Amino acid sequence: MSREAIVVPGALARRLREEAARLGVTPEELLADLLLKDLDPPEAAKSYIEAALQLLDETLVELGEGDVRQAAEKLWGAAALAVKAYAAWREGRRLASHGELWEYKRRMEKELGKWVSDAWAQANAMHTCFYEGWCGREDVEDAYDRVKRLVKEVAKKILG
Repeated sequence: MSREAIVVPGALARRLREEAARLGVTPEELLADLLLKDLDPPEAAKSYIEAALQLLDETLVELGEGDVRQAAEKLWGAAALAVKAYAAWREGRRLASHGELWEYKRRMEKELGKWVSDAWAQANAMHTCFYEGWCGREDVEDAYDRVKRLVKEVAKKILG
């Protein structure tokens, strides 16, 4: 996947980051929710998982540039979007809160296996890392392998 960028004027970028932080989501997750809210569930599921795959790629770019915190947050975003994709694909459901993500993760765990819980826990640790900055490159690399499995398994179901 190619890495595309859109330049957002400073004031809008600040507002996007502030609103995402207030909601406890990544800016990418907030944008995906806003842009995909009116799509039919199969299209939303496809768009969510494609965005999750892109965030996996961006995690590696951020790591390559030495930005561990941004890499960690991209990894969290990939996991959250994968759960949203699965919910849209499986039941046409739109998840709008952290509580709903956790609830749906439990459903995924029952359907896909206990490993989902480990991947989700690692993703949540990355979310905390972004805000607190305590993790190192090795932590992100370890979490990457687990989150990548989650995203790829969901992608196989949705994209075939």
